[in-house]
Amino acid sequence: MEKVKYKKILLKLSGEALAGDAKVGIDRETMNGICDAIKKVHDMGVKISIVVGGGNFWRGKYGEGMVKTTADYMGMLATVMNGLALQDAIEKRGIQARLQTAIEMRQIAEPFIQRRAERHLDKDRVVIFACGTGHPFFSTDTTAALRAAEMGVDAILVAKTIDGVYTADPKIDKTAKKLDHVSYQEILEKDLKVMDSTAISLCKDNNIPLVVFAMSDPENIIRAVKGENIGTAVDNVNE
Repeated sequence: MEKVKYKKILLKLSGEALAGDAKVGIDRETMNGICDAIKKVHDMGVKISIVVGGGNFWRGKYGEGMVKTTADYMGMLATVMNGLALQDAIEKRGIQARLQTAIEMRQIAEPFIQRRAERHLDKDRVVIFACGTGHPFFSTDTTAALRAAEMGVDAILVAKTIDGVYTADPKIDKTAKKLDHVSYQEILEKDLKVMDSTAISLCKDNNIPLVVFAMSDPENIIRAVKGENIGTAVDNVNE
């Protein structure tokens, strides 16, 4: 069995990560690449849980003129579609997977129960968390930090459209520099766009390391688990 740095991880996948170049919906080739990488990590003996977003179908900002809570609940439902697709693709690779939702919908998924999720991981199943926290005004970033704390993971792997944390938005500021390592406090003080401030604070308080990397190459999931120097490492060191 290959040596890994993180034996129990939470993978944070945005909805956009599943859409590929299309930006909307689910791209089959992109989904296959992600799930192939998940299988390789699973075969290395790593316990895997996933928090998935829903931005490839719906984002709260699309609901202009709507009540904020209604728009957010619609976003939660979008994460369930992505969760079901991930569950299906992972199980097609011979790995048992369970979808748990923060809003009860027993016909298609289990309700989130921390001890049941732990039991699934103990049985080498992949656990997918959908519906965010089940409450409006909280992002799936915050969900990832919350579930990571509840599950006691070694690290959160944050798959993004860019290859790490920068001093500014590299799409806007061409002078922005990529950071190989940064502390939670620096992210909060400089308002670096990694995860929202609630999520970063939760990770800081619970000392949960982050590895932020580009999802353009799904093999980065494997590299991150091995502890290779990719993307940006975020932790409490040097604070």
